[in-house]
Amino acid sequence: MKTAQKVRILGVDPGSIFCGYGVIEKTGQKLSVVEYGVIRAKKKHDDLNYRLKEIFNRLTEVIIRTEPDESAFETMFFAKNVQSLIKLSHARAVAVLSAVLKDIPIHEYSPREVKKSVTGRGSAGKEQVQFMIQNLLQIQETPELFDVSDALAVAVCHSLKRDLPITSSNNWKEFLKNHPERIVKL
Repeated sequence: MKTAQKVRILGVDPGSIFCGYGVIEKTGQKLSVVEYGVIRAKKKHDDLNYRLKEIFNRLTEVIIRTEPDESAFETMFFAKNVQSLIKLSHARAVAVLSAVLKDIPIHEYSPREVKKSVTGRGSAGKEQVQFMIQNLLQIQETPELFDVSDALAVAVCHSLKRDLPITSSNNWKEFLKNHPERIVKL
């Protein structure tokens, strides 16, 4: 009898104030939560450099504690404010560095790709993503911040993309027919 492959995935929704993370485990087709949370860098430091250090150190602790095999990061999105984009870029860089220094493979997904893989719609709202993540991972409580559900969604997106090539569908009926494993029964 073949044993189901087990893989741990760290998902990260980078931010310079709130950096969401989630670690899931995939055994065969079953997904389960290992740990999730948010790094609140702003509470300890107003200076960006110290916030970056806090993100790096805390995410490194998560990696050491949970021992992920792979990591998935949300790619940058267009920001209207250049200063916000620069800060987000720095935060994302230190988050990626924390995984790279532990030799964890990095995978990147756009926000649209993450939403589509979790909800079936690339334009889904944060509430829809959170609802689907709670159901897919059987999380009872509602995470305090969307950064957490977004990070878990990035991890789930990677878990689906790493094993199952998803074909594009022109309509819901075709999508559901091609991906019965994606149907959540309430």
